[in-house]
Amino acid sequence: MWAFGDGNFQRSVFNNLMWLIIVPSLATGFGLVIAVLADRLWWGNIAKSLVFMPMAISFVGASVIWKFVYDYRGEGSNQIGILNAIITGLGFPPQAWITLPVWNSLFLMVILVWIQTGFAMVILSAALRGIPEETLEAARIDGANDFRIFFDIMIPQIWGTIVVVWTTITIVVLKVFDIIFAMTNGQWDTEVLANLMFKWMFVNFDYGRGSAIAVVIMLAVLPIMIWNIRRANAEQGTR
Repeated sequence: MWAFGDGNFQRSVFNNLMWLIIVPSLATGFGLVIAVLADRLWWGNIAKSLVFMPMAISFVGASVIWKFVYDYRGEGSNQIGILNAIITGLGFPPQAWITLPVWNSLFLMVILVWIQTGFAMVILSAALRGIPEETLEAARIDGANDFRIFFDIMIPQIWGTIVVVWTTITIVVLKVFDIIFAMTNGQWDTEVLANLMFKWMFVNFDYGRGSAIAVVIMLAVLPIMIWNIRRANAEQGTR
């Protein structure tokens, strides 16, 4: 009962819901678009390598990189943050991006989208190469344009893979901790459940409340896992 009346817990649940809606959708969408477009370029493999590179960086390392992107040194000071350097170069005042309510959570989500897009791209690219070339050629002969081929043929053919990628990224989002801890430690209304659990357990040493939050995270993951297992079993049953 404590959790439902606690403002920090409610804020954490709201932020987690935002992460769950935005991050998997954007990472999967960007990964799919890049996988499709890169195959049409002669330097597509180089582009894929560049997109995949953030996957080799730890969440903390990525957070340190993006801290320099969002860095704010105060108006009148030299801005070393890339974003504020661009803003001041255009004649606008610098902003403390990480302190802006709601927007700061979106800025933090960019980090995880940046990391997970490479994962989505690699898996979806492999799935796209499994589409029979005869199907695509037949569609072109029938007069289908690239958009119709993408939405009416490619996406339905790899829909199962898209769902798997989206589910995997969703589970990663539920466990997100490193980025929040390294960037804001939950300040400025950016708290998420994993970081709140860490604070209650290892800062306040209240293991009861920390364990309660851990149970909430587990209960959030369970339906996704059960649904994914049932879906996989159903697909095997149809083969």
